[in-house]
Amino acid sequence: MSFEVVKAGVFTTLQDRGRFSYTHLGVTNSGYMDEYAALAAHKLLDNCLDTNILEITFSNVELKANENTVISITGAYCEFFINEELKKTWQSYSIKKGDILKIGKIYKGQRVYLALKGGFLVPKEFGSNSTTIKESLGGLDGRQIKNGDILAYKKSNKQINNRWQEKNLPNYEEELTLRVILSYQENSFSDKEKAKFFNSKYIITPDFNRMACKLDGESITSSLSGIISEGIAFGSIQIPKDGKPIILLKERQTIGGYPKIGTVLNIDCFKLAQMKIGSIVKFEEIDIKSAQNKLRDFYSIFS
Repeated sequence: MSFEVVKAGVFTTLQDRGRFSYTHLGVTNSGYMDEYAALAAHKLLDNCLDTNILEITFSNVELKANENTVISITGAYCEFFINEELKKTWQSYSIKKGDILKIGKIYKGQRVYLALKGGFLVPKEFGSNSTTIKESLGGLDGRQIKNGDILAYKKSNKQINNRWQEKNLPNYEEELTLRVILSYQENSFSDKEKAKFFNSKYIITPDFNRMACKLDGESITSSLSGIISEGIAFGSIQIPKDGKPIILLKERQTIGGYPKIGTVLNIDCFKLAQMKIGSIVKFEEIDIKSAQNKLRDFYSIFS
């Protein structure tokens, strides 16, 4: 009982919410890049929110079902076919033995999420199924999915026909405002440098992956030439020697020695995960209390 991977696409991995409490060993968190889309996929199937899922970056993926199951598909808006019949995304479908699923052209966004009822039967490493390629952990032997792989699951004949509410569908734009909580190192940036940071537009460079997003634009200067390496939070904005901001993401290194001007609100990092190279981002300050309220509102959708 499994999916046979006919075409794996450019970069497809198994992910869940991530691997926690191991950063002291140098093991990064990993996990869903776009947590909103992934959790929505699980909610459509009434899955546990930590169930594993396929994270599909770019397109050209084809799967053959060797047994009945139920799937949902969310994330980037794309061509999605079941047996060559075009289907809508952000909803669930019953899949029969022998069905062929295809993900073709992506129209808006960058990452597609395909979940199935109960998840894939994959052993956990350090408490997680999340694939971290640089550490060879999780998923299938710590690597991306490839042609010919077999993704096992438990048969399901349930009839689940759910669709994500239209009012809650994301709108992936070419320009994104990221809300930032200033860090304890903010005093190393003058008022002039902070004003420059918050009033500039930055371009997403090709150095954008699961580890980090490197931006191009106005250079920001810190009075700190470097710091003793310390732990790095999800969304931290490092300012390296060239002054171009780097936003640290799910597979970030566990420690680093560049000064940090602040941290992007994690729910905005999920939106960033769907941006494409060449898109524009800008920054806006948010206080901690407002950020906490935003997080409560976000996660209330999934409770």
